[in-house]
Amino acid sequence: MNLKTALITGGATGIGKKIAEELAQSGINLVVNYRSSENEAITLAEGLIAKYGIRMELIQGDVSSQEDCIQICEHIKQKNITIDILIHNAGPYIHERKRLTDYSFDEWNYLINGNLNAVFYLTRELIPKMREKKWGRVITIGFDRVETAPGWVYRSAFAAAKTGLASLTRTLSLEEAENGITANMVCPGDITGLWKEMNILEATSQVLTSTPVGRPGTGEDISRVVAFLIDNQSSFITGSIIPVTGGVDVLGKVHNKS
Repeated sequence: MNLKTALITGGATGIGKKIAEELAQSGINLVVNYRSSENEAITLAEGLIAKYGIRMELIQGDVSSQEDCIQICEHIKQKNITIDILIHNAGPYIHERKRLTDYSFDEWNYLINGNLNAVFYLTRELIPKMREKKWGRVITIGFDRVETAPGWVYRSAFAAAKTGLASLTRTLSLEEAENGITANMVCPGDITGLWKEMNILEATSQVLTSTPVGRPGTGEDISRVVAFLIDNQSSFITGSIIPVTGGVDVLGKVHNKS
């Protein structure tokens, strides 16, 4: 994976941060996008550059904005950076439980744009360079059972966007296979709070009876799957939607709470 460069959206905190750390450890250069976590992004960059000697660029931008997505790609071009790996980790989310009819137009568009349209905006700009190199990786983030197009009470916009993204990811995998580009979706389970930035080793000392595997999930559980999918040896895996849930029926669990 030498000399490869990855763009990670929403990569300054949470699971995106763990993905950045995992890739840096493998010697992959990084372009990390963030929306508002500037201090965290700077701290992350300083640490990874010092520890692994990689090249790293930080770009502020809200991926729910078409203009910002275009500016992110323009910034990359101006810096003469070629993106080999796109990891669309940013996933706008509204925690308030709302019926479809209670969403404002702005809220609805924010969720659809950030979770679905942004992938179109970014891949449209970045895939041509991947085609030239006959190598590329696109990783999107979904939720458990997304490939079945399930209903999700009070999460209509988010669920609709991610379900559309699952189809888009698979379409990309079909259209770009001849160009050496794979596209896969990783679906985290119930990984919350501080666990998003923690390691598997830290989780193994904890007991969580609500999870079949008996421990909490971590950001590292996700980052290791991402690292596997972007490896040269994983070129046969494309169009896959991979749950990383510890055996939990995440959506069923959510519905039972409703």
